[in-house]
Amino acid sequence: MSSSSQAPESWISAFCSLVGHEYFAEVSEDFIEDDFNLTGLQSQVPMYKEALEMILDVEPEDASDEEEDEEEEEEDDEDEDEDGMQQDGGAGGEAGRGGYRRGGDAAERRHLRMASDLSVIESSAEMLYGLIHQRFITSRPGIQQMAEKYEAGHFGHCPRVHCHGAKVLPVGLSDIPGQETVKMFCPSCLDVYSPPNSRFQTVDGAFFGTTFGCLFFMTFPELDVGGQKAAPTSQAEAANTSPSSNAVNNGNKDGRSSLSSSLTSQQHQQLPSPSTADNTPLPSQPESINGVAPKNLAPGLGKGSLYEARIYGFRVSEVAKTGPRMKWLRSRPGDVNELDECGIWEAGRR
Repeated sequence: MSSSSQAPESWISAFCSLVGHEYFAEVSEDFIEDDFNLTGLQSQVPMYKEALEMILDVEPEDASDEEEDEEEEEEDDEDEDEDGMQQDGGAGGEAGRGGYRRGGDAAERRHLRMASDLSVIESSAEMLYGLIHQRFITSRPGIQQMAEKYEAGHFGHCPRVHCHGAKVLPVGLSDIPGQETVKMFCPSCLDVYSPPNSRFQTVDGAFFGTTFGCLFFMTFPELDVGGQKAAPTSQAEAANTSPSSNAVNNGNKDGRSSLSSSLTSQQHQQLPSPSTADNTPLPSQPESINGVAPKNLAPGLGKGSLYEARIYGFRVSEVAKTGPRMKWLRSRPGDVNELDECGIWEAGRR
């Protein structure tokens, strides 16, 4: 089969295959053709009709323009008949030449308009598709498509050490185009990051919206968001040392520790937590808290997940400008029942 006989690539597929558009899902044409899904977008996107036709690969309606020109010519003829047809043959010839000249000017203006407006239509089509995409990924087929990309790791992983490579999700900080670029949300530490690759830092965050991130994890509560933690070896536990400390003592003969070894050594430190400092046994934990399984409730926070900054092995002062003064942002209670506000309020009424 020759390549000429193959179906041409659609505008949607071509848009999603562009460099930097790997986060986008392919919106189905059935979703776009439903007018209910496009409610309110006509007032936000310039040249809305032309942009929608470009997305759906619909040819422009040139026939309507020709019909309008014919109606204008018929109206001009009727006006001349009402005047009594008092013009002589020469004047009539001049009027006829003027009519042809007007028709040619209209076609030329239409051609110039299409050439000059093509770039505007393309940018409008990108904005329109992005706003439609924001709504599509909150629908059942759209969120399922994004779940497949999330499971495959297409969106990347959290750069934080204690998240152990947890998968991230693209989200927006605003629903209005032009305000924020797309960010990456980590369900393990509940933080947002800028994409590491600069090609994603020009994607508008409104094309993903502020609703998608929360709705995604509410739709799929069974997902394991904690990342892959490396199992410690029995020898390391017995010696109470980390592989990085061995590398510092054995590998670096000059006695200088590297930054990577300092980061790795912090993973094995267990910091005290107020909720479990007295080593009292925790009460029975619920199977679900606010619709989320306890194991998926910010597993990258809390005890053992607070990084302690060090410089050449020395702690940074708590009151230093670069010290860990915002450590409370990484806190998480050991007893998740403390987060059940509805249960606490109901118990207080009794």
